[in-house]
Amino acid sequence: MKTTLAARRVKSRVFFVSAAIILVTSLAQCAFHGFIWAEVGHMVLVQLSWVASFVLLGVGVGSGHMTSGTPGPMSGLVCLVCMTQLTLLTGGSESPYLVTLVSVPLLVSMFTPDLRLPTLVSLVAMLGAILLINRLEGIPPRTFLPQMLAYGAIGSIGLYAGKSYRKLRRAEQLAQEERLQALERLAESERLRRHAESERADMERLMMVGQLAAGVAHEVNNPLAFVKSNLHYLQHALTSTDSPTDVAELHELLDETRQGVLRIQRIITDLRQYSHPMGAPEQEGSPRQAMEEARRLALSRLHSRSEVVLDVPEELPNVRLEQRHLMQVLLNLLLHAAQVVEEAGPERPARILLKARRTARDVQVVVEDNGPGIPQDVLPRLFDPFFTPQCSTKGVGLGLALCREYVLRVGGTLTAENRPEGGARFILTLNQSSAPSTLSRET
Repeated sequence: MKTTLAARRVKSRVFFVSAAIILVTSLAQCAFHGFIWAEVGHMVLVQLSWVASFVLLGVGVGSGHMTSGTPGPMSGLVCLVCMTQLTLLTGGSESPYLVTLVSVPLLVSMFTPDLRLPTLVSLVAMLGAILLINRLEGIPPRTFLPQMLAYGAIGSIGLYAGKSYRKLRRAEQLAQEERLQALERLAESERLRRHAESERADMERLMMVGQLAAGVAHEVNNPLAFVKSNLHYLQHALTSTDSPTDVAELHELLDETRQGVLRIQRIITDLRQYSHPMGAPEQEGSPRQAMEEARRLALSRLHSRSEVVLDVPEELPNVRLEQRHLMQVLLNLLLHAAQVVEEAGPERPARILLKARRTARDVQVVVEDNGPGIPQDVLPRLFDPFFTPQCSTKGVGLGLALCREYVLRVGGTLTAENRPEGGARFILTLNQSSAPSTLSRET
């Protein structure tokens, strides 16, 4: 395994610092002995050789010319040779440097914590050096063997420290591998989750397409049927010579046919508006003007006895919804409320309240009716595309869904609920526009 550049720099710095410490120690000894060459000359040469060896090792490690397993054994060999020489030069078994031999295995263990063999070899070499020094002086084994045992025990600490370091390093590697595996499992789980969500979205989209197709087919077939019937009658009337053609009746048939075609066109237009996002930039609308216009249009389509009460404050800011869409939403809500009331009791006039109020950041428009309310099983699906309650016989089924789509696209909300006193309530909430209202309040 190649050593990284950062690790090489750290190891080379260790050699350089060690060389500096040995050099400072040598200079201190020279100063202590008065720089007398006869006393310290040979020691200085050994120490300078030691310093030079460590500098070369540091350069070799830093440049990458030495493998990771080489510097440790070589540093141990250099330390052992230099310490043995210093011990022999300063009194042999009586030398103060003799005790420093025990540090050789510890130093090697520090330089090569990942390898066991260099520390073991340096420990054996250290004991061999002590044996050599004592044998050269003729000291009996009974005298120096206890010393060797003590030094061997101390040197064994380097072996144990290296072993502990390797265990700790291995434990950290295993922990890192487990973390990586956990991250891989998490990434795989996230990938599977996204894949499942994508498949579910595809399924929902296919289901929605099926629902839309079924709804469109059903809604288009109704006007298409009487368009075909009228065209067939027109063809028969124009080619028949048995009876004179009634021009007024033909005009009526043509008008019905045109209404049927317009109804089909409206269904397709609503479907396209629902399916495609709004491409135009966001515009603003005036709630007051939209409420007044929607009320006027609704009254022209409702039963003569129906009533739409308008409650609008004088100062009402613009909202973040295009004026055309805002009016369309309010008109759909008014027509829906009137339709529900009239279908529940044809003899009962519809009374619809259209009111607005301003909050700190929003404008709320509320539509309330005096009808029977919304059935609990219908309420959750009221804004679904092409959903029409069984009790209803009118409507395309896209009106409320399209209204909510317009509102959601500009960050607003449209909700429905039942009033405690009876009837339904629709609550439209839209964000205020930052620009002041510039639309006319008169209709």
